[in-house]
Amino acid sequence: MRNSLGDKARLQHIYDAFLEIESYVHKSSYELFQSNSMMHYACVKQLEIIGEAANHLTSHFRKLYSEIQWREIIDLRNLLIHEYFGIDTKIVWDIIITDIVSLKLQVNEIIEHI
Repeated sequence: MRNSLGDKARLQHIYDAFLEIESYVHKSSYELFQSNSMMHYACVKQLEIIGEAANHLTSHFRKLYSEIQWREIIDLRNLLIHEYFGIDTKIVWDIIITDIVSLKLQVNEIIEHI
């Protein structure tokens, strides 16, 4: 059941979640992100989806594309799920602003390649 969707479909889920996050925070600021619980929790949910999809990629696929830090993505998902009351909004915002753009490009290149 774990790989019934396949790596390409799961990678597409990751890419789609990146697009969702970008649409949520478009033309936003940290202050708005921090004060808007709907925006904040919507982004956290998409980060959880990214981590869950990454966790269900085959180990062969993750090794093949080891330039992406899959373990960190999965660990972030676990942190967001299990420490939901202790989430630091500044860290989430920084991940969204600094990491999502480059990860989205990497994932898009892989999708186009496979």
